Amino acid sequence: MERVKSFFLLLYNNEVRAFLFQIITLVVIAYFSYNAIDNLFINIENRGIRTGFDFLQTESGFDIAEYLIDYSSASTNLRVFYVGLINTLVISGVGIIFASIIGLIVGIARLSNNWLIAKLAGGYIELFRNIPILLQILFWYNLALSSFPHPRQSFELFGSVFVNLRGIYLPKPIVTDGFVWVVVALGFGILLKILLKRHYKKKKEESGTKSNSLIYSLLLLIGFPTMVYFALGSPLVLDYPVLKGFNFKGGMSLSPEFLSLAFALSVYTATYIAEAIRAGIESVSKGQKEAALAMGLTRQQSLKLVILPQALKVAIPPIINQYLSLTKNSSLAAAIGYSELVNVFTGTVLNQVGQAVEIILMTMAVYLTISLVISLILNLINRQMNLKER
Repeated sequence: MERVKSFFLLLYNNEVRAFLFQIITLVVIAYFSYNAIDNLFINIENRGIRTGFDFLQTESGFDIAEYLIDYSSASTNLRVFYVGLINTLVISGVGIIFASIIGLIVGIARLSNNWLIAKLAGGYIELFRNIPILLQILFWYNLALSSFPHPRQSFELFGSVFVNLRGIYLPKPIVTDGFVWVVVALGFGILLKILLKRHYKKKKEESGTKSNSLIYSLLLLIGFPTMVYFALGSPLVLDYPVLKGFNFKGGMSLSPEFLSLAFALSVYTATYIAEAIRAGIESVSKGQKEAALAMGLTRQQSLKLVILPQALKVAIPPIINQYLSLTKNSSLAAAIGYSELVNVFTGTVLNQVGQAVEIILMTMAVYLTISLVISLILNLINRQMNLKER
């Protein structure tokens, strides 16, 4: 009797009651999830649809226009998955880099004292932010196809870069034996550069004397690897594109699909990043800006050393959202036929094997993983910046 009384008294404890409610909620969710998945597979089996991941080992039977790893129509569907994944990562990475650069420049220009520059930056943001990204992708793709010439009338740059409606053709670097030592020399130069920078920083703190390390940095980062490169007999050669028949052979190319998609994603996402940068700069107090100028810093030094470090702390969280949106928007490439994950795997492979549940689950898992990794990296950067400020 005494134990029963103690049990009911325990239920009056708020912490115990909250814990029990959470346990009950988890059990209910697990029960309904299990029944939903079980019911799904029963229905699939009743309709005679195959299940499992055996389809990954079957031959794909189709070609892919762009791939960075070995691929042919005799490759497996798992290879198709890898090709699509790599293309998705490449287009997302390129888009994030250019969107960040454009967004930073436009965000600063938005607050320029020059009336024309500020209005041009504002006009850019209003123009590209208010047009759907899919329309922009289609516009730039069709503009590229209609503006660029045929291969025989290609725009030529330095006799080695050619631009036509089939893309941009560039010299392809081919690594030979010994190039790894050039990379090692570059890494060694970077390490010495870091040590040299720390040495001069410590010297400045102790004596107040500022030393110019630009020449030493150039020697370590450029001169030393170049000497190793020529000492080893130039272990890197270039394969130049050459017009043969109706198209260029050799070299490497960037397709109109890739170029228009990367451009549209960068321009569109940069508008939001620019606004995040502008909001971050405006969050820095006026006193901080005036104090930086009063210390004798130029406007460029004030922006670089005082304003931007504080502004980025405010801007990084919304910028993370834009990076995630850019990665997910890359799936719109299916509209112009770029060979990313959704197009080749969730599109072509799904139409061939018909196992929608497995394929879509794999695709969703990829996007979820990419988004979580991007969030983790930027949150670590944001946390590091907050620690430095303390």
